[in-house]
Amino acid sequence: MENLLSEGIKATPPSFVRGILKAASDPQIISFAGGLPNPVSFPQDDLLLSMERIVKKYGSNVFQYSITAGLPELRQYIADRYNRKYNLKLTIDNIIITTGSQQALDLIGKVLLNKSDGVIVEKPTYLAAIQAFSLQQPVFYPVELTQEGLNPEQLKKALQNNIKFIYTIPNFQNPTGLTYSAENRKQIFEILKDKDVVLIEDDPYGELRFDGKTLPYIGAGKLTNSILLGTFSKTVTPGMRIGFIISENTELLKYISIAKEASDLHSNIFSQYLIWDYLIHNEYDHHIAKIKDLYQKQAQAMIHAMDKYFPKTVEYTKPDGGMFLWVTLPEGISAMELFPKALDRKVAFVPGDPFYTDIENANTMRLNYTNADCQTIEEGIRRLGALLKDLNK
Repeated sequence: MENLLSEGIKATPPSFVRGILKAASDPQIISFAGGLPNPVSFPQDDLLLSMERIVKKYGSNVFQYSITAGLPELRQYIADRYNRKYNLKLTIDNIIITTGSQQALDLIGKVLLNKSDGVIVEKPTYLAAIQAFSLQQPVFYPVELTQEGLNPEQLKKALQNNIKFIYTIPNFQNPTGLTYSAENRKQIFEILKDKDVVLIEDDPYGELRFDGKTLPYIGAGKLTNSILLGTFSKTVTPGMRIGFIISENTELLKYISIAKEASDLHSNIFSQYLIWDYLIHNEYDHHIAKIKDLYQKQAQAMIHAMDKYFPKTVEYTKPDGGMFLWVTLPEGISAMELFPKALDRKVAFVPGDPFYTDIENANTMRLNYTNADCQTIEEGIRRLGALLKDLNK
C-alpha cells in the first residue's frame, strides 16, 4: 500500500486530538482535550423554527445545487457585519462560504503552496492548520509567540526565506489563549506592508471576547494580500460547518473559488439558508453575549482551580476570551509522557507536541474550559493538580 500513497499524504500527520477523544471516551474521564463549544449555547429552538421557515419559504432551493461562493444573502450579511464592526469596505464579492474554517485552510494551501515553499506559523500554532498545510509539503518556519504576539525580530528573519504566507490566530489563539497586543499588530503590519506575502488572520474566536476591548485586525482592509477567516461554528453551531473567507484581493479569491469547485462544488446550501435565516430573525449579538458570559465563568473556574491545586512551578495563561488556556510545566517534564498517567486518573488534556512543527516531548499542554460545568472543571483540575504534585515527590 505504501507505494500507492502520495508524498503529500505521507507527510501529513493524523489528528492527535481525534485520537485523544477516542481514548477519553470513557464517561468517567473529565476531558479538557476537545475544542468543543458548550452545547447549551446551541440555539436549538430558534434553529428549528428557521428550518421550518426556510423549507416553507424557499422550497426546493434549500435542497438544490448552488453556487460555489455561497448564498448571496449570507455573504451580504457577513459583509455588512464586518463593515460595521471593523470599518471595512466589503461586498459579497469579497466573501466565499466554506465548509468550516478547516476547508479554508485546505484551499489556501492548495492555491498558494508548492512543495518546499515556506510557511510562517506561530510557535505554537493550531494543530489542524499544520495538518492542512502539510499535504502540500511546505517548509515551516515557526516564530515564537510571546505574551504580546509574534516576535518581530524572529518574523523579520523568517521572512528572508521563500515565504508564501503567514498563518496567525491573533485573537485568543489556539492553543495558548493569547491575544496579540495593539502595538504588536502595528509592528507586524509595518514589517509586512511592503512584502509580497499573504497574511492569514484566522479568527474563529474573535466574537468570544469576555474581557477587554476589541482590537483591529493586522491586515484586513490594509494589506493587499490579506485573508481573514471566520466561522459560525463557535457562535451558532459547529455541526453546520459554515465558515467563510474574507479578502479584498478578488483575484486571489477567484483561484480559491476554483479550488473549491474542484473540492466540493459548494458548501451545504441547507446549512447556509438555515444560518442566514437564524441570523436575520434573532438577536445574534444578544446570543453571543450569553455565550461570553458562560465562557467567562468557566474560564474563571478553571483559573481559580489551577491557582488552588497546581504547584507554583506550573505557569498558565489567563485569556480574555475564546476557549483555551495554555499550561507550561517545569523544564524536563514531558506532557506527552504525562498524558497516559492523567488518563489513569480520569482526566484528559492535549499535550503540546502536535502544536509545534519542531519540538517533541514539550513541557506544555492545552486545556479547554468551554465543554464542562464549573463543578466538573474544578474536579478535573484537582485530579490533574494532584498528578503534577506527585511528580515533585
